[in-house]
Amino acid sequence: MDEKFDYVKAMARLEEMAAAAQDPATPLEDVGAMVKESKVLVKQCRSYLRTLKETIDSQEDDLRK
Repeated sequence: MDEKFDYVKAMARLEEMAAAAQDPATPLEDVGAMVKESKVLVKQCRSYLRTLKETIDSQEDDLRK
């Protein structure tokens, strides 16, 4: 099943992990796992934003014609 990417949820998760990583009570093993997860989420967010920008640029080009 292919779920639609949810940018807002991804950003919320990144913020949640950033806060947890700054908490001295968070075990280093957990921080390591969060770093791995965050790399995936950042890549997905960048791809989503890039696609969105291309869509907007294309629509602007169509309006100019």
